[in-house]
This record gives sequence, structure tokens and C-alpha cells, in this order.
Amino acid sequence: MLIPARFNGPPGSGNGGWCSGVFAAASGARIGGPPVQVTLRVPPPLDTGLELVNGSVRAGDTLVAEVTEAADTGVPVPPVPLAEAAAASKGYPGFVTHPFPGCFVCGPDRAPGDGLRIFPGPLPGDRTAAPWTVPDDVAAETLWAALDCPGGWTAIGSSGRPFVLGRITATVAALPAPGDECVVVGALSGMSGRKAVVDSSVYGPDGRHLAQARATWLSLVQ
Repeated sequence: MLIPARFNGPPGSGNGGWCSGVFAAASGARIGGPPVQVTLRVPPPLDTGLELVNGSVRAGDTLVAEVTEAADTGVPVPPVPLAEAAAASKGYPGFVTHPFPGCFVCGPDRAPGDGLRIFPGPLPGDRTAAPWTVPDDVAAETLWAALDCPGGWTAIGSSGRPFVLGRITATVAALPAPGDECVVVGALSGMSGRKAVVDSSVYGPDGRHLAQARATWLSLVQ
């Protein structure tokens, strides 16, 4: 396996959701299949050969991630209408201050057609929502990526601290079609010290629940 530089999160490392989706797929995760949990042990390196052996992803001697079966993908975040998601997205905090503005998923510096440009804006109750235009090359790992940042921004928005993904458990029921206008929503489940537990869901244009995740995010500061 190799994570191309395009799929970065923080500078110099892979987007956690995208990489987790790649690792899950390599471990046998399938669309419509059971949930899979990925725990990131170090920031996933870019343009570096990675090997998966018995659920462990390694770059040479460095343990990058661990992949296991899982049961709990959290509670589906209730959908909101596309117009409400679009209105919320206009208030995306990352337009003003973003810890990683070049992030493949939520970075405002990414051009249309390059990044996913999912900009989760705040909703009442520690929730976020954003519209998402599905790219032509949509795959399971694209859904894992889409589930990533909208959950994380519930923690960033409520605390003002930068967070990165530590663990994600996800399942993809179905892929949307290229060009579909989907809605991605996130919700903060709990926060303790440097850890935040968040839920996220992707809904298709017809309201179908396409994907679900529960994730643990880690603050970079106390």
C-alpha cells in the first residue's frame, strides 16, 4: 500500500479518514459488510510503502495502524435537509482559522476537483452539517474520508483546540453516485481531557443513510 501525497491531512501525513479506509479495505472490509475499526498509532506517512500483516500496518519497523473487527459504530446522526446543511456550511470555522487548511477533506485551500471540500458548519447541540458533491472517483475510502472531519469539527468547534483522528470505526452501506449532492453530519458524543468521541453520518440525495462512523479524536494541546 501507498498513500499518495494528494490525500494529506496535516502537512506531511495522510488524512486519517482516507488512510483508515484504505487500511480497512486492504483488511477485507467491504461495502455492505460489518464495521471495521482502525487505530492510528502514528501519523500515516505519505508516498511511503506500507505493509499489512495480521491487522498491523507498518512502514518498515514503525507500527502505523492496527485494524480489527468491531461492533459499535455509534449512533446515526439525524439528517438535515440539504438547504440547512448548505446554510450551516457558510459558518464553517475553518474559513477563518484552520489548523490544516490543506486537508484533503475539509481544507479550504484545496481546489474543486482536488480535495473533497466538505466544510462542516455548526448546528445547535454540538452538531455540524455540510453538503458534499460526490467526486467521480468515489470509492469506499472516499466515504471513510467524508465521515472523518465533520465529526472532528464538533470537537474543534466546541473547544477551540486542534484535534487529529486517533481511532475510527466505520461501515459503508452503499456508495453514492458521482455528482450526487449528499449531506454529511457530525455530533459530539463526549469529551474528556484530550479525548473527544464523535459520531458522523453520510446521507444520499434521497435521504438514504449511506455510511456511519464513531471516532476518537485527540487534542494536540492540553
